[in-house]
Amino acid sequence: MLNVDRLRALHAVANHGSIYAASEVLHVTTSAVSQQLAKLEREVGQSLLERIGRRVRLTDAGALLITHTQQVMSLLEQAEAELDAHRGAVTGQITIAAFATAARGLAPKALDFLRTRHPQLRVVFREQEPADSVPLLVRRDLDVVITQEWNNAPLALPPELASEFLLDDVADIALPAKHRLARKPSVSLADLADESWVTWQTGSICHDWLMHTLRSHGHEPRIAHTAMEHSTQLALVAAGFGAAVIPRLGREALPKGVKVVPANPALRRRIAIAWRVDSGRRTAIRATVQAFQAAAKPR
Repeated sequence: MLNVDRLRALHAVANHGSIYAASEVLHVTTSAVSQQLAKLEREVGQSLLERIGRRVRLTDAGALLITHTQQVMSLLEQAEAELDAHRGAVTGQITIAAFATAARGLAPKALDFLRTRHPQLRVVFREQEPADSVPLLVRRDLDVVITQEWNNAPLALPPELASEFLLDDVADIALPAKHRLARKPSVSLADLADESWVTWQTGSICHDWLMHTLRSHGHEPRIAHTAMEHSTQLALVAAGFGAAVIPRLGREALPKGVKVVPANPALRRRIAIAWRVDSGRRTAIRATVQAFQAAAKPR
């Protein structure tokens, strides 16, 4: 009979690429991980890993065993979730990730909700973009992720994940206060065809969405500057370096010299909460979904 703890060690090494990284995730020493793997190799009578510099990769036998290990991990997670639901108490630990504006606009209220209603639940929160957090959710490094998708750029979640809608967020156009369009009641993207843009870095959801959106209106975007923080983008707008798309969720106070104007038609994105299907019955997951739903309700 294969030992589950040893399979878990192999699973962690396969996911994270090294024995050291696996030990960090499992909260044990590298020596303990190495010993578990050595015992597992003796059990199966085959080498499961091969070293490449400081990293390791699966042998053919290791890849075969990992396929079954992932199924075992899934079944164990389902069993733990069902037992947890049967017990009914909201305890243990849950790890949550949210992108920057949701981290500001939703997370404080949601975490306060959990602290007040479920004091025995330990919550670990991190700010992380969906491009990074969704893969970590799939491989069980996170428990819950807040995602975003724009109306014309849907986010495709893997089939092992479930999600629930939280809110629609509207984004406005930030312009220098002296811009010719800054006092209009609304602006269209056609009005901004020749504008320079301050936006997110290449590869981020919002950057790629802006490029796609402007090109779909027949405009080749002219990106003047990039910054990952809205406060930096707004500082550049205030200094007259271009326009920026600024969501309303988690919006900070505008600096002097910036005006925000609604877009026509409105620019909308869908905010949702995602978790693994296998863990859906965990009381902590259901409590966290409830907390973010409460935080998303309009005041």
